[in-house]
Amino acid sequence: MRKVLVVATSRKTRGGITSVVLAHEQGQQWIDYHCRWIETHRDKNMSLKLLFFIKAFLQYLFLFPSYDIVHIHLSEPPSAIRKLPFMWLAKLLGKKTIVHFHSFSVETTIESKWKWVYQYHFGKADIIITLSEYWRKQVTDFLSDKTRKVRIVYNPCPNIQGSKDNCVVDSEIKLTKQNIILYAGTVTPRKGYADLIKAFAKIAKNHQDWIIAFAGNGEIELGKTLAEKLGITSQTIFLGWCSGEDKDRVFREADIFCLPSYAEGFPMAVLDAWAYGLPVITTPVGGIPDVAKDGENMLLFNQGDIDSLSRCLEKMITDVPLRCKIADASLHFAANEFNATTINKSIGSIYKELSK
Repeated sequence: MRKVLVVATSRKTRGGITSVVLAHEQGQQWIDYHCRWIETHRDKNMSLKLLFFIKAFLQYLFLFPSYDIVHIHLSEPPSAIRKLPFMWLAKLLGKKTIVHFHSFSVETTIESKWKWVYQYHFGKADIIITLSEYWRKQVTDFLSDKTRKVRIVYNPCPNIQGSKDNCVVDSEIKLTKQNIILYAGTVTPRKGYADLIKAFAKIAKNHQDWIIAFAGNGEIELGKTLAEKLGITSQTIFLGWCSGEDKDRVFREADIFCLPSYAEGFPMAVLDAWAYGLPVITTPVGGIPDVAKDGENMLLFNQGDIDSLSRCLEKMITDVPLRCKIADASLHFAANEFNATTINKSIGSIYKELSK
């Protein structure tokens, strides 16, 4: 049986790639192909990052001879640059390679001054994995060799035990009591956190029993200042980075999930929301348009359109049957197209193809 070296950031690093590889690690393909994770990066200071990288490459050199396929996960330029020596050695010694591309923006990657890094990786890869049809098209258009194999493999939803039933619609409607609109992810302009604060401020006085909660690190003080300026401090909570039991608790307590992002690959936070059965409000970025049906399985608004976001929030708060319908659609996504077992089977099929 062929063996696979997986080259990616550390399992202790915050971010989407780590979440994806952790999900892959639970799949049967990880066992069948004797996968080994080479962790190339940690969230430390520069000296410790360098030492961690050197340790990873030495481990790679030691394990490399007995492995057949190298599966490289990369995203923005620092990530792609770190992976250059891994790809170089793999192709020097004739190994099969997969590039798993997790970028959120063409402007910062394949249309940036670092596009040569991506040209090298994509040109050497036997198979390129993208996260959506949008990204498949972007990569295919970027390639000089249009026959290069580009595949779509969605990021998986996490497996959640006992995902809550958000609400029941029958003769008597059961509502959760928390009344929380949840935002999860780094608190940065790219994720649109300020848009959510501004949009909620437009309707907050009409829904004083509702709050918005931000689960993530980043521009927390700026967010607090904006909430104070708009008079909704009492209805705005910043929880900081949440993981483990804390993350589980905030997702279970929330009623609505909102990610007003400007750019994504396929947002892991939305996948988390689906796994917990939360109705989602988001923007048509990255892989979202592949599956989105506005008003059916989520509510959509264009990036930066605060008035439209405010209307979406109002609709999701007040229209309980709609909220329940979209919550059911979220659970359907988690159980079907984005189920971790389904995604891992796709990864296993790619490994099998390269093993021939």
